[in-house]
Amino acid sequence: MVATESKLALTRRARKINRELDATYPDAHCELDFTTPFELLIATVLSAQTTDVRVNGVTPTLFARYPNAVALAAAEREDVEKIIQPTGFFRAKTQSILGLSQALVERFGGEVPGRMKDLVTLPGVGRKTANVVLGNAFGVPGITVDTHFGRLVRRFGWTSETDADKVELEVGSLFPKSEWTMLSHRVIWHGRRRCHARKPACGACPLARLCPSYGEGPTDPKVAAKLVREGPRA
Repeated sequence: MVATESKLALTRRARKINRELDATYPDAHCELDFTTPFELLIATVLSAQTTDVRVNGVTPTLFARYPNAVALAAAEREDVEKIIQPTGFFRAKTQSILGLSQALVERFGGEVPGRMKDLVTLPGVGRKTANVVLGNAFGVPGITVDTHFGRLVRRFGWTSETDADKVELEVGSLFPKSEWTMLSHRVIWHGRRRCHARKPACGACPLARLCPSYGEGPTDPKVAAKLVREGPRA
């Protein structure tokens, strides 16, 4: 189906999937806990190669001790490493969040900038992280190409690209810009709850009739229903 699909047909199918995801996950949102752009920026950097649940377990302690860029820029490395150790790769992550905090203080008056071109100059911050911050803290539409998003949009046949920047560009062309941030949340929620990497719950998927990858996982409704999760894994 996808190989012979015109751009118009692909766009229509993609938008139908988005509407179905909206109906399935009406409460979709960023699952990282934050109250300020700084907190979201730090949490997003910490979320690399771990779960949002694990990040949310350490950030209350981190932000109580270091509530802003000025405080974190002056933090003792060993103390930060101890706090964020459960997120994995804690030495590299400590280097990033200390470095980006120092850069915020030195170049942006301690405030998180609201522009992509500024955010990606910060240590440890790429387009994915920048889009999370822009979309959820500043209301600037962006597509977040994380592991779940990339896996699902390829399964949906929206793109065959594996490079995150190319995925962002191709998928973005299928939707109005105003939909980009919420589209990202819906796709990521679907990836965490139904469309798993190893065994997608195809038989319990509301997208079955629209997805060219239907059948990669169990199609029996009872078997598939057991694979559905209520929320993200710890």
